[in-house]
Amino acid sequence: MIPLVLYVLLASAMFTIGLYGLLTQRNGIKLMMCVEILLNSANINLVAFSAYLPNVNGQVFALFSIALAAAEAGVGFAILIVLYRLYGTIELDNINALRW
Repeated sequence: MIPLVLYVLLASAMFTIGLYGLLTQRNGIKLMMCVEILLNSANINLVAFSAYLPNVNGQVFALFSIALAAAEAGVGFAILIVLYRLYGTIELDNINALRW
C-alpha cells in the first residue's frame, strides 16, 4: 500500500501548481483548468485520508466535490462562451463587462 505521505505530497504539488496558474494566467480557459486542478488536489486528499482511515465519508465528499466541479465547469464555460460572443476574446484583462 502506498504511504499516506506520498498522496499528501502529490496533492500539495497539484494545489501549488493550480494556485500558481490561478494567480498568473489571464486566459479564461486556463483559469478554469487551474480551478479544476485545485479541486482535484482536494479530492486526492479526501480519498487518501478516507482510505487511510476505515471510513467512507471522504469518498462520499469527493463524489459531491466532483459533481460540484462538473457543474462549476459547465457554468464557467457557458460564461466564457457568452463573453467570447460579446467581445471576441477570452482574455480576462481585456474584458470589463463584470465591473460596475
